This record gives sequence, structure tokens and C-alpha cells, in this order.
Amino acid sequence: MKQPRWASYKGESVLMDAAGSGNPDCVDLLLEHGASPDLASLTGHLPIHRAAFEGHYLALKKLISVTSKMALIESGQSPVHSAADGGHVQCLQLLVDSGFDVNALLDQTISDNYSDMRRSALYFAVSNGDVTCTEMLLNAGAKPDLDPLQCLLVAVRVGMYEIVRILLASRANVNCYFTEVNDTVFPTALQYCLKDEEMMRLLLNHGYDVDKCFHCHHLFFSAHNFINFTSSSGKQAQ
Repeated sequence: MKQPRWASYKGESVLMDAAGSGNPDCVDLLLEHGASPDLASLTGHLPIHRAAFEGHYLALKKLISVTSKMALIESGQSPVHSAADGGHVQCLQLLVDSGFDVNALLDQTISDNYSDMRRSALYFAVSNGDVTCTEMLLNAGAKPDLDPLQCLLVAVRVGMYEIVRILLASRANVNCYFTEVNDTVFPTALQYCLKDEEMMRLLLNHGYDVDKCFHCHHLFFSAHNFINFTSSSGKQAQ
């Protein structure tokens, strides 16, 4: 019989496979014979992450009690991320009821693998367009402003009206900015909905500060360059 600690060619343990299949009896049997719930795959995932992502409630329930906090810390990711990514609200609720932090962030090394630099579990739910998981996380205390590209901007950009309403009702900052690619304070959300009157009205009704559209700290620099340009053009014309 294959030893339960052995890994497959993908670097995944037999317990990882059992967690992915969702059979709680197999998980129990492997644990009884010494399988380690703290053995990570090559990607850094633990069996608990796999069970949460696949939505296997009973397998997840067993793994919650045996997975060490140190292994979870070293993995750089929470099973809350996995459940949110997989869209499994029952698993999310189980994790919350078991004391997992809904505001836990991906380790920076993992976040860097995503082009949008996501870090929170709420971001996974919002980017998936998952209204149920988004609402559940917010009700459990998830903060909507933990990611460089805030969740509200993600929802506005792709026209997810219901999620935008839920986020605004949870006091997401309607005037948030995405400053990773520029250093202006031009309202980022406005750029995402210039052609969407319904979305624009939704933002305006929640206190959108349109006055910011007319302020730019680059104004003096731009005006100075414009004056120099017109002056030099005038001299050349003479």
C-alpha cells in the first residue's frame, strides 16, 4: 500500500487528492495512518485549501481541526481565499464559524503572481461576480478597501450593479483611487463608467465627489509647458 505521505509527480500528497475528491472517509483513513495535513504541494497549497476550493464541506470540516496554524502561515494563503475563489458560501461560513479571519491577505509573493495584485478573499468573490459570497464576506466583517485595486473599482469596471450596491451599502469608499499606475487624483471609478449612465448615477447618489475631476496637481506643470510651447511656436512663426 502506498504510504500516505508520498507525493504524486505534481508534488501533491495522497491526502491532497482525497481532499480534492471530497470523500471524508478517505480523508479520515489517511489521517489515521499518518498522512500529514501540513504537507504542501509545489504551489504551496495544503489539503485544506483544496477542500475549500472544491467546496467539499465534510472534508474541509475534518481538515480544519488538524491543520496547523504554522503550516497555514507558511503557505501564505488562507482557505478563506480558496473558498471564495471556488464560490462556496457554505465552506466560507464554516471557516468563519471556525475562527478564520475574513480579512487575511495573500502573502506578497503570491499576490505578485496576479496581474491585478489582489490580496483579499473579498476580491476573489467580487472579481468572480459572486453576489452571495460577496455579501456573506461583508456580513462577516470583510473590509472592501484592502487591495491596491479596490473591490468597488473592480465591480464598477465590469458593470456589476448588484455587487456595487452591496459594497456601497457596506461603506466602501466611493471616491477610492487606483494609484499604482498613476499619481493623479482623478476619480478612477468615473473613468470606468463614463459610458454607463446607470452606474454613474449609482455612484453620484452615494456621494461621488465630482469636484475632483477639476483638480490636478500636474496643472502648473502642464500650463508651464503649454506657455513655453506657444511662445516658441510664436517665435518660429515670426
